[in-house]
Parts: sequence; C-alpha cells; structure tokens
Amino acid sequence: MADGTQQAWEDLGAFLRAQRQMAQVSLRALARITKVSDSYLSQVERGLYQPSPEVLRAIADGLNLAPDELFRRMGWLPQTGAPALYSGVMDAIAGDEALSPAQKSALMQTYKAMVGDD
Repeated sequence: MADGTQQAWEDLGAFLRAQRQMAQVSLRALARITKVSDSYLSQVERGLYQPSPEVLRAIADGLNLAPDELFRRMGWLPQTGAPALYSGVMDAIAGDEALSPAQKSALMQTYKAMVGDD
C-alpha cells in the first residue's frame, strides 16, 4: 500500500475515533449498532484495516455522519466547494488535542448552526 493511501486510512481512523468519542459511544456499542465486530472497528480506527464502502457507510450511520463526507475524505467522491471547507473546519476541531470531547462537540455544533448545516 502506498504511503499516501496508508496515511489517508490512518487519518480517517483518527477522525472516526474522535467522532465516536465526541458522541460518547463506546467501541462495543458502535459494534452492536453497525453489526461489525469491535476488534474490526478498533483496527479501522487505528488505520490498520480498510473497510469496504458498506462497512464505512454502517459506521457513518452509527455515528450520525454523512457517508458522503467519509467517501470524499477517501477520494471516492469528488470534493465540492462548501463541504471541503466544512470538512476542513471539522477536521481542525476534531484534531485539536487541547479540546476535550465535550468541547469539540460543542464547537462542531456551534459551527454547524452558524453555517446552516443540519
């Protein structure tokens, strides 16, 4: 696997872990919701395994994320103007280690409210 592709999977895994933590959903609870084993989900979050589009969609649904956002992150769908900026802001918030999960969630909700995204 190319280094860029591996990095993309690691970045996606970190994003998914941050989203799960902000939603205050345990790995086991997400496994029950998605019908995917918790060990598999753990490997996805660590960037060790590349899930199929179906599994990625199940994870997105379980975390109340738009599957298209995850597919765009992986380059499976073309980027559009506004969502790319939106994703960049969400990435910055999710990746800020100085913020607690509750603070990240509050900032994301505030940003969504300000830009009119549901």
